[in-house]
Amino acid sequence: MKIDQFIRKLMPKDDKFYRLLEESAQNLIKVGEVLQKISSAMSVEELEPIAEEIKDLEHKGDSITHQIFHELNITFVTPFDREDIHYLASALDDVLDYINSSTGRFILYHVGHIPGTMVALIDVICKAIVELAKGVSLLRDLHDLESFTEVLKRVNDYEDQADQIFDRAIADLFNRITNDPINLIKLKEIYVTLETATDKCEDAANVLESILIKNA
Repeated sequence: MKIDQFIRKLMPKDDKFYRLLEESAQNLIKVGEVLQKISSAMSVEELEPIAEEIKDLEHKGDSITHQIFHELNITFVTPFDREDIHYLASALDDVLDYINSSTGRFILYHVGHIPGTMVALIDVICKAIVELAKGVSLLRDLHDLESFTEVLKRVNDYEDQADQIFDRAIADLFNRITNDPINLIKLKEIYVTLETATDKCEDAANVLESILIKNA
């Protein structure tokens, strides 16, 4: 056992990092719930309050992330490697940032109609977010290997699904929108940003896996 792990076992339990990471993950779930409202929006006007709500949640997420970083700077002993806490907080924040960036583009580009493949991609993102939140909650009990492994597998599966949806969507754009290159570019950018959000979900899952390997 490493000396830092031995010290952690001797120190009084402080759950502030668990609480803050869980708060970040739960905020991300709220973002996902708001994001799913996009599928029923029929105009830019209907999209605006959705984008604004996600922007507000993104600001809240930033605040939680900064609080985690502050606590890392003033805390001597952390429940697991401080680098992993930093990486996990950053990865969760990255997911939120890319979702916020995507919804902002709907307004900037005046995209009022949401293609079915984009709705499918959003659905996959939201499912991955739910699994990430489960994984963050499992940090309190790293000996539950079966549950932890299942969460990591699902996030990876969702990332694979997102890749497949993305590839089909981009191919469809180039095959279908041949007389409106500007609209093609707008939609392609949004697809890329949404797909990157799923990549960031996988990055967060990889950090969870690293914590599990080091501490289980």
